[in-house]
Amino acid sequence: MKKKKTKSNSPVIAVNKRARFEYEFLEEFEAGLVLEGWEVKSLREGRVQFNESYVLLKNGEAWLFGCTITPLLSASSHVDADPMRTRKLLLHKKELARLIGAVERKGLTVIPKRMYWKNGKVKVEIALAKGKSTHDKRHTQKERDWNRDKQRIMKEAKR
Repeated sequence: MKKKKTKSNSPVIAVNKRARFEYEFLEEFEAGLVLEGWEVKSLREGRVQFNESYVLLKNGEAWLFGCTITPLLSASSHVDADPMRTRKLLLHKKELARLIGAVERKGLTVIPKRMYWKNGKVKVEIALAKGKSTHDKRHTQKERDWNRDKQRIMKEAKR
């Protein structure tokens, strides 16, 4: 008897939905992520919390903070599994220089948007972002509500 696979074939591991509401994205980058073996296994099972994470640039490197990867129960006993470990992001030197310059000069922030698989490796899509004001957030909410209502009206009109 074969076991059914519980894993999904979707390349997307996690999405930071809150970031789209809180920030306006200006430019996007793809970064690799330095992980340990137990973390990769946990990501395959989808055991990640990505909403509260942020990117910090220090000493010419990019670091992912606040991303919680919960270890599996079957994790090895000789490995100290720290779910809140800071993880290094892998970027090209030019991309890092561009991010550091924008953060220091323009006062922008770097936000992780989503985590996904690409050719068997974990990638994080990060974006240079500017915080939205409350007025912009209300506008986004109204636009989302209107689009939802518009879809309902169109669906009823087709009947």
